[in-house]
Amino acid sequence: MQAYLEFEKPVADLEGKARELRVMNDADSSVNLEDEINRLETKASQSLTDLYKKLEPWQKTQVARHPDRPHFKDYLSALIEDYQPLAGDRGFADDHAIQTGLGRFNGTAVAVVGHEKGSDTESRLHHNFGMARPEGYRKAVRVMELAERFGLPVITLVDTAGAYPGIGAEERGQAEAIARSTEACLGLTVPLISVIIGEGGSGGAIAIASANRVYMLEHSIYSVISPEGAASILWRDATRAREAATSMKITAQDLTELGIIDGIIPEPVGGAHRNAEAVFEATRERIAAALAELTPKPGDELRQMRREKFLAIGRDL
Repeated sequence: MQAYLEFEKPVADLEGKARELRVMNDADSSVNLEDEINRLETKASQSLTDLYKKLEPWQKTQVARHPDRPHFKDYLSALIEDYQPLAGDRGFADDHAIQTGLGRFNGTAVAVVGHEKGSDTESRLHHNFGMARPEGYRKAVRVMELAERFGLPVITLVDTAGAYPGIGAEERGQAEAIARSTEACLGLTVPLISVIIGEGGSGGAIAIASANRVYMLEHSIYSVISPEGAASILWRDATRAREAATSMKITAQDLTELGIIDGIIPEPVGGAHRNAEAVFEATRERIAAALAELTPKPGDELRQMRREKFLAIGRDL
């Protein structure tokens, strides 16, 4: 069954009625309800289009967190061939929130790093809801160093509410691990391309997204803190998350205007979960174009471009 967000209730009602009539129509051949079904489906489609033309930042946050939204493993299956996972930080353990490995993108050998949130209760617990511990970032550093050694472009797919804030993670050096991972990104002499596929939360995101090219899906979000967290700090009231989301400029459209990201990957009307294949193909095209542009450049130039890109953020505001 399609999962609907709160603001999609008008669409849910129309599509639900259309499904009910479809079942009735299929069960009784003496009744022809096709015209009414088509009318409802057309109205539902138009209602969905109208809603998604004017989404507020808080509504985009809900879409970015949609339970049916494609996750890292889905992009991996669609975009990467001959994938070989690499596990462990060679120091403490293997973190399941950050997944890493080697594979081929359009025939080119690449290293892949990304957050996996999980798609059901069991897998979400296994992947800690995409919130990495220090060993996850140290694993990412290990794979980026491997990519550097063998001259492999790095593709990162970001989808996390933020790094895990637990006591154990802090004891094992969460802040240092994030800083080292960010440093590793900035020091690469191979192309680094990042795509925010859902949530890009705080240092947990930037640790693997300090890239030559940073793209966002149309309804993803990218912020220094979650709207709920910001509302709790600013107003001591998490229920003002909608207000915080608007003030923080967390949408792809806002961040393009601010010069934080390099482009927006379009999503189907209704979000990526309504037509995942179209999103995978659009993502493939954007990454391929970036690789074609960046791969011929010398390593020192790639590193300097990345440095200048991040130093320039905010200068003209």
